[in-house]
Amino acid sequence: MELSLKERALAAMPGGVNSPVRAFRSVRRDPLFAKRAHGPYIETEDGEVLIDYCLSFGPLIFGHAPDVVVEAIARATRLGTSFAVTTRAEIEMAELIKSAFPSIERVRLVSSGTEACMTAVRVARGFTGRTRILKFSGCYHGHADCLLVKAGSGVAGVAAASSAGVPEPCAANTLVARYNYREDVSTLVQEYGHDLAAIIVEPVAANVGLIAPEPGFLEFLRAQADACGALLVFDEVISGFRFCFGGWQTLCGVRPDLTCLGKIIGGGLPVGALGGRAEIMERLAPIGDVYQAGTLSGNPISIAAGLAVLRELKRRPPYAELEARTRCLVEAISSAARAAGVVVQIPTLGSIFSLFFCDQPPRHFAEVLDTDKDAYIRMFHRLLEHRVYLPPSPFEVSFLSTAHDDAVFEQTARAFAAAFA
Repeated sequence: MELSLKERALAAMPGGVNSPVRAFRSVRRDPLFAKRAHGPYIETEDGEVLIDYCLSFGPLIFGHAPDVVVEAIARATRLGTSFAVTTRAEIEMAELIKSAFPSIERVRLVSSGTEACMTAVRVARGFTGRTRILKFSGCYHGHADCLLVKAGSGVAGVAAASSAGVPEPCAANTLVARYNYREDVSTLVQEYGHDLAAIIVEPVAANVGLIAPEPGFLEFLRAQADACGALLVFDEVISGFRFCFGGWQTLCGVRPDLTCLGKIIGGGLPVGALGGRAEIMERLAPIGDVYQAGTLSGNPISIAAGLAVLRELKRRPPYAELEARTRCLVEAISSAARAAGVVVQIPTLGSIFSLFFCDQPPRHFAEVLDTDKDAYIRMFHRLLEHRVYLPPSPFEVSFLSTAHDDAVFEQTARAFAAAFA
């Protein structure tokens, strides 16, 4: 008897997946197995064609397999798939990123957002000569040891490891505050500021659903970092090039010392980048004493895909139209919820939105945990029955692309109406 894809996956890979969310345990169902995708649609091995609002968790701003990216990849592959020496394309990517972010004077290309954030922490420690970092509960910066932590016993304070294999002494060098809570930051900076290397934050929290920074919060973090001599690090892996040609820092006017990028700058292929002030970035090897390396950093295929996307975003910025269309869709979803008597919050920024089943929009992670996650799971299942695919977790955000057109929105609105009913 032939084994199913799920059985084969479980026999070959831990949990049957190469990244935990793909196991669909958060929504209590068997995982999907993708076969192909184009535009706003993803097709499964079972032959179901779904409207995709997950979009590989954010990088596909032009939808799946846009011609501009596919053609760029094809051209690049014919020239060679890896050189391990510097290419013109890497230089052009670094120059393009610099032009989009006034805070960035030097760029180091890496292979993932996790690697960018891990490198940011190491550079911050090397530059300041300090040990501790401060992050925010619920903000995800990849699975590096010092970042894979949770808040300790208090509301804010020294972190505890949130994964087996993370040594407690490593976690103990990380401080955790609640996102949007200035008093948490003030308390921690007052106590630990003398040994604080960096404050790292998602300027828009988008790994616990969507939580926007409250007015003045990011400015406050800049002032706190300056006051104690720490670096301010913005993790713009999700927000970079998603809201504008640049990052959230371009819109809010707060300049971090270091910026982590990923997702959109790879056009759907693996990539990451760290950028920042020259005096900080030039502490990296080979000219500085902070070591970082990667054989496939700046891989020519990933860079070709990313350059194609960034050049298109610069040439024809889609941001205003994407924001307007997202708000249109969210209003249709909200109307369907009201008609069915369902209480739901749908925070929205640009082309990102999320759904919380609660009375008020959450301000930080603890409030997200208090939302009705079972309601999200029920909605996820009902939407799949109507061929609409949202992220398979109550803690992820949904994305729109330029490929989501009016026909897709109409089908989506009908699916939500049926799901809420």
